[in-house]
Amino acid sequence: MESPSKSETTCGDLRIEEENDDDPPLLSSHALAALKEFLDEQAQTQPDVHLESGVSEDSEVTLVTEDWRLSQFWYDRDTAETVTNEVLTLCQNFESPRVACIACPTLYTYLKKLGPHVSAQLLEYDERFSQHGSEFTFYDYNEPEELPMELKHDFQIVIADPPYLSKECLEKVTRSISFLAQNRESYLLLLTGEVQAERAAELMGFHPCGFRPHHSSKLGNEFRLFTNYDPGSRLGGWEK
Repeated sequence: MESPSKSETTCGDLRIEEENDDDPPLLSSHALAALKEFLDEQAQTQPDVHLESGVSEDSEVTLVTEDWRLSQFWYDRDTAETVTNEVLTLCQNFESPRVACIACPTLYTYLKKLGPHVSAQLLEYDERFSQHGSEFTFYDYNEPEELPMELKHDFQIVIADPPYLSKECLEKVTRSISFLAQNRESYLLLLTGEVQAERAAELMGFHPCGFRPHHSSKLGNEFRLFTNYDPGSRLGGWEK
């Protein structure tokens, strides 16, 4: 029979034994580590009512948890800020710039933080991002041109991050880019695996830049940033 002076508190899969109501709970070092991991996971999955703009009180960008089933892998802060700053530099060439972000919610979120005045549209399959209201458009790369007609040829700058490293996916995403881009003078940025370099050049004249994107989850595949324009000394320049 269990002693009436003990009770159990359940925290996820972690059980904490409490000696009585007056004594603090006694935790082993293993239990403390497990509790910290549980609380960290909860903090990542629970939305903060103060983060509607995607920016926390200490100016860190906050994103929803990656869903690997959707091939979601967020870029690290250095990558996101570098690409965002490049987009903001390009925006200076236009009086009223419009930016399309295809399947790259990390970059969209950083763009809204660092350049809140910029008009941007996120095209994304994950409907958790519908919290962005009219700036969210549902996007399925399998239907690359099934998009609202008001978005056709409406963007001077298009950033794309195909969700899969397949020839088929890249080809369909480039069809979406062509649908969205305003004209041949539009600035196009593509983030994808290095294995796609030759095909990206064939499809839309993309060139690899010296800057190397990185993900927070440390993916094994080598990723590259491609552009259809010469960035000069920015982004590490075009690789010769």
